[in-house]
Amino acid sequence: MRCPFCAHDDSQVKDSRPTEDATAIRRRRQCSSCGARFTTFERVQLRDILVVKSNDSAGQERREPFDRAKIEQSVTLACRKRGIEREKIDRLVSGVQRQVETSGDTEVPSRVIGELVMEGLRQLDSVAYIRFASVYRAFNEARDFEEFAGTVRDVGVN
Repeated sequence: MRCPFCAHDDSQVKDSRPTEDATAIRRRRQCSSCGARFTTFERVQLRDILVVKSNDSAGQERREPFDRAKIEQSVTLACRKRGIEREKIDRLVSGVQRQVETSGDTEVPSRVIGELVMEGLRQLDSVAYIRFASVYRAFNEARDFEEFAGTVRDVGVN
């Protein structure tokens, strides 16, 4: 494993343990060159998944490899300043990844992934859910936002 500090390509594992939800192994490593310590996570990848993204302007689709980090970044941004524990965010992202990988499909439309994330956020935090939806559903006017927020109150999300 390459050291993120000095780019040396040799490090030693000092400690390994499963994450709280047992979906990954957390490893503490130490660089054999500069001595810096860093953490890596090892997760199971069942198969290579391609995300199918539609390009509305040209009517064409493009495919790119599934990237857990993109989901994690979006969810983290939606949950910013909400006091949501990092473990809950990781659990949500792991759940979405697991659903995508166990679907049996090697190509998954990006809208399916977006809906899975929205469902997870809806159960986790209503404000994070609305934040994510406002970007994902591309609200054009304040009225769109207001109508969507009204539906959230109707379902009783806290």
